[in-house]
Amino acid sequence: MALMPQPSIRNELRFILNGEDVSLRDVAPDDTLLDFLRLSRALKGTKEGCAEGDCGACTVLVGRLHGGRLVYESVNACIRFLGSLDATHVVTVEHLAGSEGRLHPVQQAMVDFHGSQCGFCTPGFVMSLYGLWMRSSDPSDAEIEQALQGNLCRCTGYEAIVRAARAIATYGKAANDPLLAERQSIMERLAALRDGARVEIGTGRGRLIVPADVDDFARLREELPEATVVAGSTDVGLWVTKHMRDIAPVIFIGSLDGLKTVTEADGVLTIGAGVTYTEAFGLLAQRIPPLGALVSRIGGEQVRNMGTIGGNIANGSPIGDTPPPLIALGARLTLRKGGERRTIPLEDFFIAYGKQDSRPGEFVEAVHVPVPAPDRKFAVYKVTKRRDEDITATLGAFLLTLEGGTVQDIRIAYGGMAATPKRAFAVEKALIGRPWTEETVQAAMEKYAEDFTPLTDMRATADYRALAARNLLLRFHAETTGTASPLQVTRDRAA
Repeated sequence: MALMPQPSIRNELRFILNGEDVSLRDVAPDDTLLDFLRLSRALKGTKEGCAEGDCGACTVLVGRLHGGRLVYESVNACIRFLGSLDATHVVTVEHLAGSEGRLHPVQQAMVDFHGSQCGFCTPGFVMSLYGLWMRSSDPSDAEIEQALQGNLCRCTGYEAIVRAARAIATYGKAANDPLLAERQSIMERLAALRDGARVEIGTGRGRLIVPADVDDFARLREELPEATVVAGSTDVGLWVTKHMRDIAPVIFIGSLDGLKTVTEADGVLTIGAGVTYTEAFGLLAQRIPPLGALVSRIGGEQVRNMGTIGGNIANGSPIGDTPPPLIALGARLTLRKGGERRTIPLEDFFIAYGKQDSRPGEFVEAVHVPVPAPDRKFAVYKVTKRRDEDITATLGAFLLTLEGGTVQDIRIAYGGMAATPKRAFAVEKALIGRPWTEETVQAAMEKYAEDFTPLTDMRATADYRALAARNLLLRFHAETTGTASPLQVTRDRAA
């Protein structure tokens, strides 16, 4: 397939910061939004806490045009690179100030309900609640808790903050908020910034590039196979802030509409590599509910607004959350190089630790996920030290087909148990063709030692992982046969 002609090149990054138009010609590929706000614009309300996207002290809102709408999302400024902000609207806590210094309703509620003590984390909480308030002016407790998953407070405790969030609706309507009142103007300004040009700043290894479209990215990927590709930066951001790695040159692809499509045909969901967890959640929750439930536990809301399913696959992490369930579902992966594409089973993409079946100049374009038939049983279980916003110790995914009480087929995949996401082939073989009984499952559990030799690290010991993995199969059997105790079912649903 022939690529579109090369677009024009613009040598400056352009976005809106609060109400100000910003044009930058001197930007390093690893410059973060947090450093820019604090050091270049003296906007000190955005704090640096963990510098890894966990604590939420650096939360800001980023508005972008998506599907003809202006969407504002909370993000972590500490791991968000400036290069990803072309044609966006960045909103910091300073923009909430009303006339004559009057507090914003979200801020006033935090004051009235004693939601702040030392105040360090408070601006981040305010921005997360502000984003929630604009979506839902009278949020439920579940919506409040989800909005605050990515914000940590050490001294006040969450109850006072939740009370403030519940009361915000009584302080005024979101429709009267300045950010919503100026929405049409911001949309027009952002549309003007989207000129169809490629952004290219710097030279040599210091290059920062934002492709004009997917064809332009395909061309660049072939020309610069050594470049770091950044979609959501939820992983690459930590390479910079924690490991001090040199990631230049960098190609930023998070804004490419051509990688943000989600379609369904013939019972298969096709998810573009640039689709974020937040963008995928609604459809996944509807069509494959266990996968939707898993997505709601990946990071905090800020991370889900930035991180992409394609990125989670492409980086090949053995503890990535989405590959095991996608493998269990029989997903396939489309890889693209220039104008050529090839599609492979997702499980074949992972070769060894840090090594994937990706040729120089090739990139992940989309993943194709079969929706399980109603008579098939599918489940995903994520084991972590805390329920929300935590790294996986082990994760098991199961897809079962029964015929007359006998296992006709079963696919089992795990993360955190090997150097790559991996099928449990020996366990599957021990189950197929046998009755789906606890005795069969107990016997098959002995085969885990043939499939996995887990490691000990800061998240879990090898013995714990081995035991947890075995017990997840037992849990899956109990849930699919209705033999779990009522108390256990309640606990399982909560997990």
